[in-house]
Amino acid sequence: MRQCGLLGEKLSHSYSPQIHTYLGDYAYDLFEKENAAVAAFMTEKPFDAINVTIPYKKTVVPFMDTLSETAQRLGSVNTVVKGEDGRLFGHNTDYYGFSYMLDKSGISPEGKKVLVLGSGGASVTVCAVLRDRGAASVTVISRNGPDNYENLYRHHDAELIVNTTPVGMYPHPGVSPVNLADFPKCLGALDLIYNPDKTAFLLQAEALGIPHENGLSMLVAQAKESAEYFGEKPLPDDLIESTTASLRQRQKNIVLIGMPGSGKSTLARALAEKTGRTFVDADDAIREKAGTSIPEIFEKVGEAGFRAIETEVLSELGMKSGLVLATGGGCVTREENYPLLHQNGTIIWLQRDIKALPTDGRPLSQKGDLAGMYAVRRPLYERFADIRIENRFETENITERVLSLYENSCY
Repeated sequence: MRQCGLLGEKLSHSYSPQIHTYLGDYAYDLFEKENAAVAAFMTEKPFDAINVTIPYKKTVVPFMDTLSETAQRLGSVNTVVKGEDGRLFGHNTDYYGFSYMLDKSGISPEGKKVLVLGSGGASVTVCAVLRDRGAASVTVISRNGPDNYENLYRHHDAELIVNTTPVGMYPHPGVSPVNLADFPKCLGALDLIYNPDKTAFLLQAEALGIPHENGLSMLVAQAKESAEYFGEKPLPDDLIESTTASLRQRQKNIVLIGMPGSGKSTLARALAEKTGRTFVDADDAIREKAGTSIPEIFEKVGEAGFRAIETEVLSELGMKSGLVLATGGGCVTREENYPLLHQNGTIIWLQRDIKALPTDGRPLSQKGDLAGMYAVRRPLYERFADIRIENRFETENITERVLSLYENSCY
């Protein structure tokens, strides 16, 4: 079996091993190396082929015996193949990956003024593709260059913005490199980040109705072209879409919202068991964080204090991946909880007849006005929800229905 893998400095959160299980029958390992160890690694060549990621895409170039035209043009290598004679061939598949991402997004740069946020290696590739695709102008925004974040006002007429920086990436989500509201002519937003699924930058785009796309399709597309070099055979293009969807299904959280007693925890446990995901009950996490029961939290700090603790817990849980998360019925009453849940999750509103809702152990439900509570919360559930489903089936049946809807939403 051919020995392949990924060379980089920090690789613990890499999706590449998962991706390549869909693309080839070679071994794929992570070669996490400090800068001082890269030269020895590239000289010893303990691989048949490798991908290269941050920060070594330029570092490995001098070790190549030959370069593809794309790699020569970009001065960057992310795919290395060792020939039978031990000579190394370097190629760059990021160009193909970003081109695919553009096509998938449906956002054309042709004739548009484009801003590229960041000046690193990814920026160079993105700029090359944009210019080749006919952008009217491509301006790189960096921290210290002539076009920077202090004089962004000069580019308020930008029509397409591409983020190539790590701002907003896991494990530090929730921040955006720019405020998209400052660009009234913006027609598209692209973010090379793929974890979380929706960065703060893309959540802004969504709220403003701007077409947008994250970097997962680019990651898979560049991996597909790399895999063709690794396995020395062409692969069908539809592998990109199916692999991207499979990854998204595995990585995104399934988040259940709905009135207290609507069956969220029961369904979440069933979904976790069915899919092999981790089940988390937000109320359990709140109890653990506060060190006391929910009725006691309400008694000590009131609803406002409880909601503040709930938001802290959802902030921690929302950035994780592969969870089935049952939320408290009132989480939708704080707007700041929406991006926390939506950034990496598909939010499913579990609906149930008000008359069937139990009230034991639920401080607000015990006040007796469930209909009034629902009247207030219904538009909030509608605002949060990606999917709506009625809980009027046996657990097994509704589990299957929810999974089907969730899987379709990942395409």
